[in-house]
Amino acid sequence: MRLLWFTGILITLWVGTAMADDFAACVARLQDAAVAAGVTRTVAAAALDHVQSDASVLALAQSQPEFKLPIWDYLGFLVDQQRIDEGRARMQQHAQILRAAEQHSGVNRYVLTAVWGVETDYGNTTGKHFLPQALATLVCAGHRRAGFWRSELLAALQLVARGDLALHQLYGSWAGAFGQTQFLPSTYARLAVDFDGDGRRDLVDSLADALGSTANYLQRAGWRHGEPWMREVQVPAHYKGPTGRTNRTPASTWATQGVVRADGGVLSGDAPAGLLLPAGPEGPGFLVFRNFDAIYAYNRAESYALAIAHLADRLAGSPALRTP
Repeated sequence: MRLLWFTGILITLWVGTAMADDFAACVARLQDAAVAAGVTRTVAAAALDHVQSDASVLALAQSQPEFKLPIWDYLGFLVDQQRIDEGRARMQQHAQILRAAEQHSGVNRYVLTAVWGVETDYGNTTGKHFLPQALATLVCAGHRRAGFWRSELLAALQLVARGDLALHQLYGSWAGAFGQTQFLPSTYARLAVDFDGDGRRDLVDSLADALGSTANYLQRAGWRHGEPWMREVQVPAHYKGPTGRTNRTPASTWATQGVVRADGGVLSGDAPAGLLLPAGPEGPGFLVFRNFDAIYAYNRAESYALAIAHLADRLAGSPALRTP
């Protein structure tokens, strides 16, 4: 028994050492790849020399709340009175930035504020993971999307190399999103804008750059100025008609299916919309328009887009959901 126990310890130590050696070799290859992508050896070394595999990142990769939580728990957490009240206060505080972003892009200021509120609680929770460590963990632990995480790591280091950010600003979510409105590094490189005119695209410490870049993202995702994004509705009891975000038909046509406004009024208008019933026909229904698709593009989860759309409505003065 002692020999078996001792042998087990040796095997465990050998496996642990081998895994550590494999991780270190993988990180060394990532440093070389960063240098080949235009990052200086100094920046690559500062970012990656001391990273270790982060078990918390691997655990978080298995559980994303927008896909795991029941829809009403998710909405209740993200659209509560505190977030509504703080959002309205922040809109007054940063009215000039929001007005400029809306005028430049056509994207509604309430939606911009709602993205900020849902993503980081207005900058209060931007994430505590050092991106090089989190992304290197996902690459070197053999995650199924290792190639994707590798490209995001290189993109993050290239942002430092080009002077947009300092290395110490690369803190965010386990998945690499960071800044006031949580851009992935590749999205940052592609769509971030220098909205405050200081020569850098800083979505971490410049709110103007963050909101201006979010507006640019939504505009590029197909946002249409002046058009609606969502409308709460009710469907007939035991409704069995068509549903789905992309199953669009004019609001007036939905009226022929017995769909009415949440206040009981008659639907009208020709803007094409899909019908979402996240709690079934007895719960709240939502007609969602093309601008909802632009919001959806930000994170590709209907619960997420519903949270932003509903928070935007509440910030604009709309009541709480009429149907429980």
